[in-house]
Amino acid sequence: QVKYTGFRDRPLEERQLRFQTECREGHADIAFVATGTNLQLNFESNAWSDKDEDRIPTREYVDFEREPGKVHLKSQFIMNGVCVIWRGWIDLHRLDGIGCIEFDSERAEVEDQLYRQQIEQYNQRLREFEERHRQYQEQQERRSHDEQEVIDALLCISEDRKS
Repeated sequence: QVKYTGFRDRPLEERQLRFQTECREGHADIAFVATGTNLQLNFESNAWSDKDEDRIPTREYVDFEREPGKVHLKSQFIMNGVCVIWRGWIDLHRLDGIGCIEFDSERAEVEDQLYRQQIEQYNQRLREFEERHRQYQEQQERRSHDEQEVIDALLCISEDRKS
């Protein structure tokens, strides 16, 4: 069981209107009754996009027409590091209903691939850094060796002049 939790201090009629408005805008605050888990859900067709124009509520995510007096909702998000889909419906008069959270295997696959690419980029940068550091160390050692040869040569010349 779920409930709409927004504007609890307002009269029921106002809460009903605000809930419908929020759904049409693509968001709402919902809580699981049994656990008290509160969620700020976004009902957007392309929630993962960085562009605002891509993230719009569509009928797949907010459907007022499927059943009279109810709105069917869908939201994709990451919860505790896991890609999930919240699906459910809420009665437009009582502002309660049924909802569940399911594992989103498709999005998890995409996120896993992005994560692997990111790790590979980090590893590549680390290899490049280590290579530059190794080259720098070798250059410092050569410089130190060359300086020591110059010092030795100068000492040798100095000793030759003394004798």
